Amino acid sequence: MSELRSAIKKMLPAPAIRALREGWDALGRLREWPEATFHPWRRDTVHRLAALHNSRRGERCFIIGNGPSLRNTDMTRLRDEYTIGMNRIYLMFPELGFQTSYYLAINDLVIEQCAADIQALKIPRFVAWRARRWLQPEDDLYFLYTTYTGPKFALNAARRLWEGATVTYTALQVAFFLGFEQVILIGVDHNFTTKGIPNTTVVSQGDDPNHFSPAYFGKGFRWQLPDLETSERAYRLARQAYEKAGRQVLDATIGGKLQVFQKVDYDALFE
Repeated sequence: MSELRSAIKKMLPAPAIRALREGWDALGRLREWPEATFHPWRRDTVHRLAALHNSRRGERCFIIGNGPSLRNTDMTRLRDEYTIGMNRIYLMFPELGFQTSYYLAINDLVIEQCAADIQALKIPRFVAWRARRWLQPEDDLYFLYTTYTGPKFALNAARRLWEGATVTYTALQVAFFLGFEQVILIGVDHNFTTKGIPNTTVVSQGDDPNHFSPAYFGKGFRWQLPDLETSERAYRLARQAYEKAGRQVLDATIGGKLQVFQKVDYDALFE
């Protein structure tokens, strides 16, 4: 099969190959659509999401990435701010003395291995529709229909959201849906010590150097190597959508490598 694919790539021009790939991806999304639209859990989520739409209009929020830079960030300043935490941010909750306003996880490996932790959280949680394999519905748990393919920035979180190869992109779409006027990124280092082929699943062999805690993806944890190129493509879509709506995304990550959003000094945000 791999030889056949190689032969086809040699025979067809790049635009034709791209069109075939996009068509195949669209068929895959079409197969997912009925259940992601009509399943009782999804219908319930869509109904409850309506009450959240623009509920934070005019406010600002902080999307908290999980990079090592969080250790150089005064997180206590966020106690009275709206915040969106992601993946294993809850490891920091005991130290902070408070929880994030919202929580989000879309990666299958994270959700599968941390399902009990996620289920136990008592804050509004947004998870991928695929998470139904590991999580049970609750009043403050929202199943989002996210996909790996079909690049877009969703203005309506009740519909399909593209994941953009990073949970932070989905968080930006959720923040837009909630109505936040200004979104500030922290801990989005956009830089990983561990290198390899993007999206490859690996097993951690020891302490995690890529996140705020060595135990984040500690020894034995299965995770996927980052796809920074696709993430940057997604971030540019987010910037365009926010600017078109007269809103703003700022990047206050200390020492972050991402160059898509306007950089601001974190401490200056509280003056």
